[in-house]
Formats: sequence, C-alpha cells, structure tokens
Amino acid sequence: MAKSTFVYVTYIRTTPEKLWIALTDEAFMKQYWFGMHCESQWVAGSPWKMVRADGSVCDAGEIIESEPPRHLLIRWQHQDNPELKAEGNSICAMDLEPSGSAVKLTITHSIDREPSKLIAAVSGGWPMILSNLKSLIENGTIALQDRDAAVKKC
Repeated sequence: MAKSTFVYVTYIRTTPEKLWIALTDEAFMKQYWFGMHCESQWVAGSPWKMVRADGSVCDAGEIIESEPPRHLLIRWQHQDNPELKAEGNSICAMDLEPSGSAVKLTITHSIDREPSKLIAAVSGGWPMILSNLKSLIENGTIALQDRDAAVKKC
C-alpha cells in the first residue's frame, strides 16, 4: 500500500470515449496541460513520457494497465529535480466511470514513501490541469492561463 497518496475526483459532462481521447491525444492534451503533452502508445508495457513545450522530458515511465475507455495505470518517475527523481517510481491511476450525463474521473497518484515531495508537487498541479480539461471539454476554453504556476509543479 502506498504511503503518500493524492486523490482528485471531478465530474465532466462528456462520454467515457471522448474523455479517454482527451486524456491520451497529444494535440488535445497540449491545450489543457499548459503546452505539455504525454507520449505513449497507451497500451500495457509501452513507454510513457511527459514532454514540455520545449521538447524536454519532465517525467517518464511505463503504461502498466490500459483498459480504454475506463482505466489507465502509469508507472511515473520525475526526471529533472534530483530530489524528486530520487524518490523513485510513483503510480498514477486514471479511472473513468459513467455517471448520468457525465463521467466521474478519479486520479490517484501515489508513492511508497512518507512524506513525498513528489506527491506534494503533483497535488498542486493536478487540480489546475483537470480544471482546464473539464472547462475545455464542457465550454471549449481552458479555465487557467497561468502556465508558469503549472510548470513549476512539474
């Protein structure tokens, strides 16, 4: 069981299929993730990396489980900050569950250490990213323009 865990739940007016695409499509992701995007084949065993707008890699890992359009599990390790990288691999789960005319999206990001500076960092970033995702899907525009605040969390 992970010792440090961050959980974020939001409801987005969309379908599981559309939300899955929003979570895995590089071009769409750049719109709500402050210019960053993730690269992967999105199948179990494939490499995964988060890439900044300048092409540098922020985080890297592997897709552990992929069950479109309902579940994604990523082994995730920070690459830049030596202190965060030294914490090792974290696990990020994305679970999508239909809920009426919306989809319940649960992000659970955890690591086997207490306390974790990585989990403290992502707990600041995920709410901004997911707020932008929700706003973009439901309204066609992002909620937050403050890229600098988000990038500092990476």
